[in-house]
Amino acid sequence: MARVKFTFEDKEKKEVIADSVEAGYSILEVTEDADVHLNHNCGGVCACSTCHIYVVRGADHLEEISDKEEDFIDRAINPRLESRLACQCIILDENADIEVIIPDQRKIIGHEH
Repeated sequence: MARVKFTFEDKEKKEVIADSVEAGYSILEVTEDADVHLNHNCGGVCACSTCHIYVVRGADHLEEISDKEEDFIDRAINPRLESRLACQCIILDENADIEVIIPDQRKIIGHEH
């Protein structure tokens, strides 16, 4: 089973590790199962940029980025080379070891504290 480690720009939040993740799940689905808050205003259909994350390890075990996803990443807060949309990061390998950084969700419009 795959492993996904979540760290946070908001240093008040402690890292979360999701073990036993099946291939075929998106990083967004993993956040929901692991009780990790990640905005997804469009419902996870690649129609916004609120589920923006940084993939710092294991990107080669995720579905490749599409042109549509790249367009929405350009609209995200502080995009970087390792930026992805969690709804589009489908885990391809049962043995994947992935690490992502969750941007500070307090900066996302519509976020309730």
